[in-house]
Amino acid sequence: MTNLNTLVGLSNKPISQDLNLALKHHAQALGINIQPLEIKGELSPYFSARWSISHQLLSETRLAMRELAASHNTDLAFLPPNFQSSNIKVLAMDMDSTLINIECIDEIADFAGKKAAISEITEATMRGEIKDFKESLRRRVALLAGVSASVLESVYLERLQPNPGATELLAGANERGLYTLLVSGGFTFFTEKLQLKLGFKQAQANTLEIIDGKLTGKVLGDIVDGAAKASYLDQACVAMDCHKYNAITMGDGSNDLLMMHGSGISIAYKAKAIVKEKADAAFDRVGLDATLLLID
Repeated sequence: MTNLNTLVGLSNKPISQDLNLALKHHAQALGINIQPLEIKGELSPYFSARWSISHQLLSETRLAMRELAASHNTDLAFLPPNFQSSNIKVLAMDMDSTLINIECIDEIADFAGKKAAISEITEATMRGEIKDFKESLRRRVALLAGVSASVLESVYLERLQPNPGATELLAGANERGLYTLLVSGGFTFFTEKLQLKLGFKQAQANTLEIIDGKLTGKVLGDIVDGAAKASYLDQACVAMDCHKYNAITMGDGSNDLLMMHGSGISIAYKAKAIVKEKADAAFDRVGLDATLLLID
């Protein structure tokens, strides 16, 4: 624990002294004092380095440091002052393109020959260009009316894969006693399977209406949007008798930002620019399980 900000570098390759020097020179030019704390060897399968930073950094400074680290094949995380890993009680994460490698609705649409139309709406939504996620989801799901429900199983078996490090992250989080929450604007068909496979304590998502073996183009019940994701995280924190700053949150799209804001560590995984800008950590090279190095 430190009253200084801590910068953590994570990489699939040994972290060079060149990065240490580059960060030092960059910080000095800004009047910021940066001191190396440790540069570790391989931590199965990652390499890690830490620095203390004398100032709270502006978003443009963090972006510049990330770009500098990227040129040395390293991802960066910025830990707040007085951060104590033992206080982390909850792990909450998005599903599509965060936990798993696909946007499920886009792949369902692909089987129906409608992927281009739906993907366009999905991308605009994740970039934050379509502000109302509920309306966005209704528009996309409506295009799936008449599609056989068997397509869902085909997507799960043929297209869906957990992203690198997902299994290890969940195993490590559960071993540490964290409350693991999968909260998705996607569909319960997939979250329920992943909950069983990976060991999430709780999973929340949207339910597709199916009648006579076909999708009706409607979603049952309230839609899980950004506000709902944040609410489910708050409820998990209440259940664990802790605050939101005792949680790690992970996402890739703009509808994850409410959930991520104010959490102990927010992690953008191969995320849209708007999410990287606001997140404490941006993982573009390391897998999901690198998260565990932030709380060890």
